[in-house]
Amino acid sequence: MDKLPTVRRLPDYLSLLQELSASGEIFTTSSYLAEKIGILPILVRKDIELLRITGTPRVGYPIELFIKRIENFLGWGASLDAFLFGAGQIGTSILANSELMTLGLRIVAAFDNDPRKIMTSVYGVPVFDSAKLEEQLSRNHVGMAILCVPSRYAQSITDKLVASGIRGIWNFTSARLTVPDDVIIQKEALTPGYAVLSARLTRMQSLEYR
Repeated sequence: MDKLPTVRRLPDYLSLLQELSASGEIFTTSSYLAEKIGILPILVRKDIELLRITGTPRVGYPIELFIKRIENFLGWGASLDAFLFGAGQIGTSILANSELMTLGLRIVAAFDNDPRKIMTSVYGVPVFDSAKLEEQLSRNHVGMAILCVPSRYAQSITDKLVASGIRGIWNFTSARLTVPDDVIIQKEALTPGYAVLSARLTRMQSLEYR
């Protein structure tokens, strides 16, 4: 079974469940979650099976247990230290995202080549010269790196990270990184998402003007 679609839906479930919990609700149903997210109830039930949650007929699923199972499955709540590379627009927006910190992500340092940014602080995170990477790697035990650099630098940085023992890389560049099998890459590509949106808008507008 491909778990990736389920994993992508779990944050949406979690947000809804937290809202229900805050309003005093104790149980929820697959049909409610399906309606709110816009998917079929059978998909919600399959996702719930993966989390090993048992519901009560005509009552539903216990919300607090649901929340805990999602957080445990995603590994959220446990602290994960990370380095961020590239304190430009994308990197700065990630540093500004306080929600990520509530999920356990702690960006302990950022790196950049711009002299105007080096030795400054962005949303409380110190920015170091990229040339100081190996020095900072020896001082910090980080489990993940976030890449927001120009694509031409991505592979060389990745090679250094892998050599230092980093096993998780969140890639916001367009580069297709080459890594060993025991290193996990999560690529976030903005261009394909924009392409889908643009194509759908174009088709919709062409239909409107027929």
